[in-house]
Amino acid sequence: MTHVNQGHAHSHDTHSHGPAAGTPLRALALALSITTVVLAAELVGGWLTGSVALMADAVHMLSDATGLIIATIAVFIGRRATTPVATFGYRRVEVLAALVNAVTVLGMSAWIVVEALRRLSSPTEILAGPMMVVAVVGLAANAACALILSRHRDTSINVEGAYLHVLVDLLGSVAVMVAGAVIYVTGWQAADVIASLLIAVMVLPRAWSLFAQSARVLLEQTPRGIDVAQVEPVLRAVDGVAEVHDLHLWSVDGTSVLASAHLVVPEDRDSARVLCLAQHRLKDAGIGHSTIQIERPGHDRHEGPENIC
Repeated sequence: MTHVNQGHAHSHDTHSHGPAAGTPLRALALALSITTVVLAAELVGGWLTGSVALMADAVHMLSDATGLIIATIAVFIGRRATTPVATFGYRRVEVLAALVNAVTVLGMSAWIVVEALRRLSSPTEILAGPMMVVAVVGLAANAACALILSRHRDTSINVEGAYLHVLVDLLGSVAVMVAGAVIYVTGWQAADVIASLLIAVMVLPRAWSLFAQSARVLLEQTPRGIDVAQVEPVLRAVDGVAEVHDLHLWSVDGTSVLASAHLVVPEDRDSARVLCLAQHRLKDAGIGHSTIQIERPGHDRHEGPENIC
Protein backbone atom coordinates (compact mmCIF):
# COMPACT_ATOMS: atom_id res chain seq x y z
CA MET A 1 0.00 0.00 0.00
CA THR A 2 1.31 3.43 -0.90
CA HIS A 3 0.60 6.55 1.12
CA VAL A 4 0.73 10.17 0.02
CA ASN A 5 0.86 12.52 2.99
CA GLN A 6 -0.47 15.89 1.88
CA GLY A 7 -2.91 17.15 4.43
CA HIS A 8 -5.64 14.50 4.51
CA ALA A 9 -5.19 13.33 0.92
CA HIS A 10 -4.22 9.72 0.41
CA SER A 11 -3.66 7.54 -2.64
CA HIS A 12 -3.63 3.75 -2.43
CA ASP A 13 -2.35 1.13 -4.83
CA THR A 14 -3.20 -2.52 -4.31
CA HIS A 15 -0.28 -4.88 -4.01
CA SER A 16 -0.15 -8.55 -3.23
CA HIS A 17 2.26 -10.22 -0.87
CA GLY A 18 0.69 -13.62 -1.32
CA PRO A 19 2.41 -16.69 -2.77
CA ALA A 20 3.32 -17.01 -6.39
CA ALA A 21 0.71 -18.89 -8.41
CA GLY A 22 3.27 -21.33 -9.78
CA THR A 23 4.71 -22.49 -6.48
CA PRO A 24 6.15 -25.94 -7.35
CA LEU A 25 4.43 -28.11 -4.74
CA ARG A 26 4.01 -31.00 -7.17
CA ALA A 27 7.68 -30.89 -8.20
CA LEU A 28 8.80 -31.06 -4.57
CA ALA A 29 6.47 -33.97 -3.84
CA LEU A 30 7.76 -35.92 -6.85
CA ALA A 31 11.39 -35.26 -5.90
CA LEU A 32 10.63 -36.39 -2.33
CA SER A 33 9.16 -39.69 -3.57
CA ILE A 34 12.22 -40.45 -5.70
CA THR A 35 14.62 -39.46 -2.91
CA THR A 36 12.90 -41.68 -0.34
CA VAL A 37 13.22 -44.76 -2.56
CA VAL A 38 16.91 -44.14 -3.24
CA LEU A 39 17.57 -43.40 0.42
CA ALA A 40 16.33 -46.83 1.40
CA ALA A 41 18.45 -48.46 -1.34
CA GLU A 42 21.63 -46.63 -0.28
CA LEU A 43 21.17 -47.36 3.42
CA VAL A 44 20.79 -51.07 2.74
CA GLY A 45 23.57 -51.02 0.15
CA GLY A 46 25.97 -49.17 2.44
CA TRP A 47 25.31 -51.59 5.29
CA LEU A 48 25.81 -54.65 3.06
CA THR A 49 28.93 -53.39 1.28
CA GLY A 50 30.60 -51.65 4.25
CA SER A 51 31.16 -48.47 2.20
CA VAL A 52 31.44 -45.30 4.27
CA ALA A 53 31.17 -43.25 1.07
CA LEU A 54 27.88 -44.94 0.23
CA MET A 55 26.67 -44.47 3.80
CA ALA A 56 27.76 -40.83 3.65
CA ASP A 57 25.74 -40.41 0.48
CA ALA A 58 22.81 -42.17 2.16
CA VAL A 59 23.02 -39.85 5.17
CA HIS A 60 22.99 -36.90 2.85
CA MET A 61 20.04 -38.44 1.05
CA LEU A 62 18.36 -38.59 4.46
CA SER A 63 18.98 -34.87 4.85
CA ASP A 64 17.60 -34.46 1.32
CA ALA A 65 14.42 -36.29 2.29
CA THR A 66 14.11 -34.22 5.45
CA GLY A 67 14.84 -31.05 3.54
CA LEU A 68 12.27 -31.88 0.88
CA ILE A 69 9.65 -32.64 3.53
CA ILE A 70 10.37 -29.30 5.18
CA ALA A 71 10.36 -27.57 1.79
CA THR A 72 7.04 -29.17 0.80
CA ILE A 73 5.38 -28.20 4.09
CA ALA A 74 6.81 -24.69 3.79
CA VAL A 75 5.44 -24.26 0.27
CA PHE A 76 2.05 -25.56 1.41
CA ILE A 77 1.99 -23.05 4.28
CA GLY A 78 3.40 -20.32 2.06
CA ARG A 79 0.44 -20.64 -0.29
CA ARG A 80 -1.93 -19.43 2.41
CA ALA A 81 -3.48 -16.05 1.73
CA THR A 82 -2.66 -12.92 3.68
CA THR A 83 -4.61 -12.29 6.87
CA PRO A 84 -5.09 -9.33 9.23
CA VAL A 85 -2.37 -10.91 11.38
CA ALA A 86 -0.04 -12.11 8.58
CA THR A 87 -0.32 -9.10 6.30
CA PHE A 88 2.68 -10.20 4.24
CA GLY A 89 1.39 -13.76 3.96
CA TYR A 90 3.46 -16.81 4.87
CA ARG A 91 6.20 -16.83 2.23
CA ARG A 92 8.88 -16.26 4.88
CA VAL A 93 8.20 -19.81 6.12
CA GLU A 94 10.04 -20.93 3.00
CA VAL A 95 13.08 -18.90 4.06
CA LEU A 96 13.01 -20.59 7.47
CA ALA A 97 12.88 -23.96 5.71
CA ALA A 98 15.89 -23.01 3.58
CA LEU A 99 17.80 -22.05 6.74
CA VAL A 100 16.97 -25.40 8.36
CA ASN A 101 18.12 -27.18 5.20
CA ALA A 102 21.43 -25.34 5.23
CA VAL A 103 22.09 -26.09 8.91
CA THR A 104 21.20 -29.76 8.34
CA VAL A 105 23.62 -30.08 5.44
CA LEU A 106 26.41 -28.41 7.40
CA GLY A 107 25.86 -30.87 10.25
CA MET A 108 25.85 -33.86 7.91
CA SER A 109 29.07 -32.64 6.32
CA ALA A 110 30.75 -32.55 9.71
CA TRP A 111 29.56 -36.11 10.40
CA ILE A 112 30.96 -37.33 7.08
CA VAL A 113 34.39 -35.85 7.83
CA VAL A 114 34.52 -37.40 11.31
CA GLU A 115 33.48 -40.83 10.05
CA ALA A 116 35.93 -40.71 7.14
CA LEU A 117 38.83 -39.84 9.44
CA ARG A 118 37.83 -42.66 11.77
CA ARG A 119 37.94 -45.10 8.85
CA LEU A 120 41.51 -44.04 8.05
CA SER A 121 42.68 -45.49 11.37
CA SER A 122 40.30 -48.44 11.20
CA PRO A 123 39.85 -49.48 7.55
CA THR A 124 36.98 -51.71 6.47
CA GLU A 125 36.89 -53.99 3.43
CA ILE A 126 34.55 -52.64 0.77
CA LEU A 127 32.40 -54.69 -1.65
CA ALA A 128 33.05 -52.56 -4.71
CA GLY A 129 30.61 -54.24 -7.13
CA PRO A 130 27.38 -53.76 -5.14
CA MET A 131 28.64 -50.35 -4.06
CA MET A 132 28.82 -49.20 -7.68
CA VAL A 133 25.40 -50.64 -8.54
CA VAL A 134 23.73 -48.72 -5.74
CA ALA A 135 25.66 -45.57 -6.70
CA VAL A 136 24.37 -45.82 -10.28
CA VAL A 137 20.79 -46.05 -9.00
CA GLY A 138 21.42 -43.01 -6.81
CA LEU A 139 22.93 -41.09 -9.70
CA ALA A 140 19.90 -41.72 -11.92
CA ALA A 141 17.46 -40.71 -9.18
CA ASN A 142 19.37 -37.58 -8.25
CA ALA A 143 19.62 -36.55 -11.90
CA ALA A 144 15.84 -36.90 -12.21
CA CYS A 145 15.22 -34.86 -9.05
CA ALA A 146 17.69 -32.17 -10.12
CA LEU A 147 15.96 -31.87 -13.49
CA ILE A 148 12.55 -31.54 -11.82
CA LEU A 149 13.64 -28.90 -9.31
CA SER A 150 15.90 -26.91 -11.66
CA ARG A 151 12.83 -25.65 -13.52
CA HIS A 152 11.54 -23.99 -10.35
CA ARG A 153 14.66 -22.98 -8.41
CA ASP A 154 14.38 -19.30 -9.37
CA THR A 155 10.86 -19.02 -7.94
CA SER A 156 11.78 -19.67 -4.28
CA ILE A 157 14.82 -19.67 -2.00
CA ASN A 158 13.26 -22.73 -0.42
CA VAL A 159 13.28 -24.67 -3.70
CA GLU A 160 16.83 -23.46 -4.28
CA GLY A 161 17.75 -25.12 -0.97
CA ALA A 162 16.09 -28.39 -2.00
CA TYR A 163 17.85 -28.23 -5.37
CA LEU A 164 21.15 -27.73 -3.55
CA HIS A 165 20.64 -30.96 -1.60
CA VAL A 166 19.88 -32.95 -4.74
CA LEU A 167 22.70 -31.48 -6.82
CA VAL A 168 25.32 -32.28 -4.19
CA ASP A 169 23.93 -35.80 -3.87
CA LEU A 170 24.26 -36.22 -7.62
CA LEU A 171 27.93 -35.27 -7.40
CA GLY A 172 28.25 -37.56 -4.38
CA SER A 173 26.91 -40.49 -6.39
CA VAL A 174 29.55 -39.82 -9.03
CA ALA A 175 32.25 -39.79 -6.34
CA VAL A 176 30.99 -43.10 -4.94
CA MET A 177 31.01 -44.67 -8.42
CA VAL A 178 34.58 -43.55 -9.04
CA ALA A 179 35.68 -44.82 -5.63
CA GLY A 180 34.00 -48.16 -6.28
CA ALA A 181 35.76 -48.48 -9.65
CA VAL A 182 39.16 -47.71 -8.07
CA ILE A 183 38.59 -50.29 -5.33
CA TYR A 184 37.37 -52.88 -7.83
CA VAL A 185 40.39 -52.42 -10.13
CA THR A 186 43.20 -51.74 -7.64
CA GLY A 187 41.88 -52.91 -4.28
CA TRP A 188 42.86 -49.56 -2.72
CA GLN A 189 40.29 -49.24 0.09
CA ALA A 190 41.25 -45.66 0.97
CA ALA A 191 39.46 -44.51 -2.19
CA ASP A 192 36.20 -44.90 -0.29
CA VAL A 193 37.34 -42.50 2.44
CA ILE A 194 38.64 -39.98 -0.11
CA ALA A 195 35.29 -40.06 -1.92
CA SER A 196 33.41 -39.34 1.30
CA LEU A 197 35.69 -36.37 2.04
CA LEU A 198 35.16 -35.05 -1.48
CA ILE A 199 31.40 -35.18 -0.88
CA ALA A 200 31.85 -33.07 2.25
CA VAL A 201 34.04 -30.57 0.38
CA MET A 202 31.38 -30.22 -2.33
CA VAL A 203 28.62 -29.72 0.23
CA LEU A 204 30.15 -27.08 2.50
CA PRO A 205 30.47 -24.01 0.22
CA ARG A 206 26.96 -24.30 -1.19
CA ALA A 207 25.43 -25.01 2.20
CA TRP A 208 27.17 -22.00 3.73
CA SER A 209 26.01 -19.80 0.85
CA LEU A 210 22.40 -20.89 1.37
CA PHE A 211 22.74 -20.33 5.13
CA ALA A 212 24.09 -16.82 4.59
CA GLN A 213 21.40 -15.96 2.06
CA SER A 214 18.61 -17.20 4.34
CA ALA A 215 20.02 -15.34 7.34
CA ARG A 216 20.28 -12.19 5.22
CA VAL A 217 16.55 -12.36 4.45
CA LEU A 218 15.56 -13.09 8.05
CA LEU A 219 17.66 -10.16 9.26
CA GLU A 220 15.91 -7.98 6.68
CA GLN A 221 19.17 -6.86 5.16
CA THR A 222 19.39 -5.39 1.67
CA PRO A 223 18.85 -8.25 -0.84
CA ARG A 224 21.72 -9.40 -3.01
CA GLY A 225 21.95 -7.58 -6.31
CA ILE A 226 20.40 -4.41 -4.88
CA ASP A 227 22.58 -1.51 -3.73
CA VAL A 228 21.10 1.24 -1.55
CA ALA A 229 23.79 3.59 -2.81
CA GLN A 230 22.40 3.14 -6.32
CA VAL A 231 18.70 3.22 -5.42
CA GLU A 232 18.79 6.50 -3.51
CA PRO A 233 20.12 8.53 -6.50
CA VAL A 234 17.34 7.02 -8.62
CA LEU A 235 14.76 8.54 -6.29
CA ARG A 236 16.61 11.83 -5.98
CA ALA A 237 16.60 12.11 -9.78
CA VAL A 238 12.78 12.01 -9.93
CA ASP A 239 11.45 15.38 -11.04
CA GLY A 240 9.97 17.10 -7.99
CA VAL A 241 11.92 15.23 -5.30
CA ALA A 242 13.95 17.61 -3.10
CA GLU A 243 15.17 15.09 -0.52
CA VAL A 244 15.13 11.35 0.24
CA HIS A 245 15.40 9.82 3.69
CA ASP A 246 14.41 6.70 5.65
CA LEU A 247 15.10 4.48 2.64
CA HIS A 248 14.87 0.78 3.48
CA LEU A 249 15.24 -2.27 1.23
CA TRP A 250 14.42 -5.84 2.22
CA SER A 251 12.81 -9.10 1.08
CA VAL A 252 10.12 -11.28 2.58
CA ASP A 253 10.78 -14.46 0.61
CA GLY A 254 14.32 -14.10 -0.72
CA THR A 255 13.23 -13.47 -4.31
CA SER A 256 11.10 -10.30 -4.38
CA VAL A 257 12.44 -6.91 -3.25
CA LEU A 258 10.48 -4.39 -1.18
CA ALA A 259 11.29 -0.77 -0.43
CA SER A 260 10.03 2.05 1.77
CA ALA A 261 11.11 5.68 1.64
CA HIS A 262 10.18 9.24 2.56
CA LEU A 263 10.32 11.76 -0.28
CA VAL A 264 10.35 15.49 0.40
CA VAL A 265 8.39 17.34 -2.30
CA PRO A 266 7.99 21.18 -2.46
CA GLU A 267 4.54 22.67 -1.98
CA ASP A 268 4.27 23.72 -5.62
CA ARG A 269 4.82 20.20 -7.01
CA ASP A 270 2.15 17.59 -7.73
CA SER A 271 2.61 14.87 -5.06
CA ALA A 272 0.61 12.25 -6.96
CA ARG A 273 2.72 12.68 -10.09
CA VAL A 274 5.98 12.47 -8.09
CA LEU A 275 4.74 9.32 -6.38
CA CYS A 276 3.86 7.70 -9.71
CA LEU A 277 7.24 8.56 -11.22
CA ALA A 278 9.12 7.31 -8.15
CA GLN A 279 7.34 3.95 -8.20
CA HIS A 280 8.05 3.48 -11.89
CA ARG A 281 11.73 4.28 -11.37
CA LEU A 282 11.92 1.74 -8.54
CA LYS A 283 10.27 -0.92 -10.68
CA ASP A 284 12.85 -0.27 -13.39
CA ALA A 285 15.52 -0.85 -10.71
CA GLY A 286 14.05 -4.28 -9.90
CA ILE A 287 11.94 -3.29 -6.90
CA GLY A 288 8.41 -4.53 -7.49
CA HIS A 289 6.73 -3.18 -4.37
CA SER A 290 7.31 0.12 -2.64
CA THR A 291 5.75 2.06 0.22
CA ILE A 292 6.46 5.76 -0.29
CA GLN A 293 5.55 8.62 2.01
CA ILE A 294 5.39 12.05 0.40
CA GLU A 295 6.29 14.92 2.74
CA ARG A 296 6.45 18.69 2.50
CA PRO A 297 9.63 20.56 3.47
CA GLY A 298 10.03 20.79 7.25
CA HIS A 299 7.89 17.74 7.99
CA ASP A 300 10.91 15.77 9.23
CA ARG A 301 11.01 18.03 12.31
CA HIS A 302 7.75 16.44 13.43
CA GLU A 303 8.77 12.80 12.99
CA GLY A 304 10.41 12.29 16.39
CA PRO A 305 8.47 10.48 19.15
CA GLU A 306 8.21 13.68 21.17
CA ASN A 307 6.74 15.74 18.31
CA ILE A 308 3.12 15.84 17.21
CA CYS A 309 1.94 17.37 13.93
